[in-house]
Amino acid sequence: MTDSPPAAPSAVEVTVSGLRCATCGAEVDIATPWPWRCPEAGSSRHHVLRIQRRLAPLRAADHPNPFVAFDAEMAWASFADAHGLDAVARRAMVEVLDAQVAAVDGRGFVVTPLERADALSDALGFAPHGGVWVKDETHNVSGSHKARHLVTILLHLLAAEAVGLRSATDRPQLAIASCGNAALAAATLAAAVRWPLQVFVPPTADPVVVARLHALGAIVVCCPRLAAHPPGDPCVHRFREAVAAGAVPFGVQGPENALCLDGGRTMGFEIYEGMGHRCDRVFVQVGGGALITGVGDGLRIGGVHPQIHAVQAAGCAPLARAWRGLDGRGAATRWAELMWPWEDEPHSAAHGILDDETYDWLGAVDAMRGGGGGPVVSPEADVLRANELARAHTAIDADHTGTAGLAGVLTTRGSLRDDERVVVIFSGARRS
Repeated sequence: MTDSPPAAPSAVEVTVSGLRCATCGAEVDIATPWPWRCPEAGSSRHHVLRIQRRLAPLRAADHPNPFVAFDAEMAWASFADAHGLDAVARRAMVEVLDAQVAAVDGRGFVVTPLERADALSDALGFAPHGGVWVKDETHNVSGSHKARHLVTILLHLLAAEAVGLRSATDRPQLAIASCGNAALAAATLAAAVRWPLQVFVPPTADPVVVARLHALGAIVVCCPRLAAHPPGDPCVHRFREAVAAGAVPFGVQGPENALCLDGGRTMGFEIYEGMGHRCDRVFVQVGGGALITGVGDGLRIGGVHPQIHAVQAAGCAPLARAWRGLDGRGAATRWAELMWPWEDEPHSAAHGILDDETYDWLGAVDAMRGGGGGPVVSPEADVLRANELARAHTAIDADHTGTAGLAGVLTTRGSLRDDERVVVIFSGARRS
């Protein structure tokens, strides 16, 4: 007797109605192709489109791929639906892309495990009914959560091709500024669909990462930091030049491409599905801020509001600096006043969270305010110890960036109750 094929999805009503700028209020209809940036932004990076959703309960299908399971909640799916691609067609698109990704990476997208880390919880002195729950992203596509952010951009592009808005024979180059997990995720997805990609990296980029990028067919551009350059990451400046010349922003910064925030919400959806109201706190490692924005949005859609904490290393903490200046007032109209590039050379073993700016800081602030959380700045000793504890007390071999959320738990452990249920995300498999 053979297994019967999965049942075709029934018709579902998508929930995303459009995008709205958090700064100026400009609205973008969901049927708009390539809605990367606020139409009123011009040359300013102080605008970011946020996904707008009709009031409805979170809906999830029983499927191991989150982009099938949460199809009704995805902005890219609502765009595709507006152009005539129904749930059956969208599922087929996701499954074909997933097979292409697996052919390159050896794995496709999955709903990742969220489990109590018993030995780690004991080592940190939590009670049996409290403790640390770890969401393990190290076995996701390219070894981290970053591909979640990028695949929704790619699905939007593929849907636009499928309905004739752009030809598959005339694909613009993709571009990203990254030297770590985001770059690897971008190169993996680009290789899966044979889409040209430029990656802008610093001279200090890990040679192992650079070699893998070359192996995946990416064009790697080295961007040194020079005294004559304006403040901020030189890789980001070169990336923006490429986008101005016609490249698609294929990164994980909402002000550059709002659809990266679409896929990031699946993290929050999955934490809600796994924990619900049993979750007291979530500690999220923060560099550019897209991850915490997605987690916060996903949990809010699920209807739960745990305390969410943005964890940054002491060697680069622009979000914590901005938070101190809020004084209970609005953030969106005070972007230039509160968020600017970190003046000192960023430094930490958690190199993946050393963004000069927290680009998605408005989403991070919303996530933290929603449940009464706040930022945590961890000393380097806690960043190092968190990774040691993770390796000693779990079977997850994540790098220092990937365990930086746990550093926030260590930094605040003295103020946490023993019975609190805390979630951290381990993301970024250690590379040899």
